[in-house]
Amino acid sequence: MARRERGSVRPSGDDRQEAILATAESLLADRPLGDISIEDLAQGAGISRPSFYSYFSSKDEVLIELLARVIEEVERALAGLSGEPSADRADPWRKSISAFVEVFTKHEAVAATAISSRLHNPEIQALWAKSMQSWVDYTTKAVMSERRRGAAPDGIPAGELAVALNLMNERVLSAGFAREQPAIERSSVVDVLLGIWMLSIYGGSAGEA
Repeated sequence: MARRERGSVRPSGDDRQEAILATAESLLADRPLGDISIEDLAQGAGISRPSFYSYFSSKDEVLIELLARVIEEVERALAGLSGEPSADRADPWRKSISAFVEVFTKHEAVAATAISSRLHNPEIQALWAKSMQSWVDYTTKAVMSERRRGAAPDGIPAGELAVALNLMNERVLSAGFAREQPAIERSSVVDVLLGIWMLSIYGGSAGEA
């Protein structure tokens, strides 16, 4: 950390909190949360270990805050999409899937850590479940809208279809983040997911009108 110049502005509490979060996300790209110490986070943020506890009570709390911010970023991206029908029926679905994939890929280390940590952390599980439900609700409304206007046939109940499609997205991404095999190449993820969504919702491929 560079020495602070005499007379320079001292970092605010929020600056230090942001520095802790940035340090955590950077370190998670190289090693698991269990191998990151409070000292690592404090040193990266330019504060002492006791000062760390003024902002977070634990490493898990840091991860929860990082995950909450990633989820908010996804939801802002989805909220910015037009809800109006498109001449190309695949276009709105591509944009919504791309928003999800792009944000989680941008914050891959946070997403991968959160997905694995939720199995033993009830707070992370609750936050993830809440976000998944919001994405399921978003998808359900869109599918029902397409069915009402006659663009998509009736079939599997919209809510159940939305659950299955969103869980598929989650699993496909988590396999890629964890470097599992088999997994879908990153360059193909959006196209593959979109194709399955289109078949499931319309009974046709992404290229069909």
